[in-house]
Amino acid sequence: MDCIFCKIIAGEIPGKKLYEDDELLAFYDVHPQAPLHFLVIPKKHIPTILEADAVLLGKLLAKAKELALGEGCEEKGARFVINCKEDGGQTVDHLHVHVLGGRPLLWPPG
Repeated sequence: MDCIFCKIIAGEIPGKKLYEDDELLAFYDVHPQAPLHFLVIPKKHIPTILEADAVLLGKLLAKAKELALGEGCEEKGARFVINCKEDGGQTVDHLHVHVLGGRPLLWPPG
């Protein structure tokens, strides 16, 4: 498979891991858009949120929340983003949650 996230999961490409268990991996974005920017992904290759079930989505968001709190976002907050397909801005076809924090984030994003 030619998925960069699957290669990170397999250890073929290095990633600065924040969290890992049997189902999920969290790592810092290599091109951060905020002082804090990490991704939470399922280890199973799922292309978009449209193919994910509610149980997995719950686990992804719960872990993203837990890690954001652990990274200091409790007081000022964070942005949690799931892009979907080309028009939604998804650039890697593997479901992932972006967590951004550490500065004010404008809306709309661009």
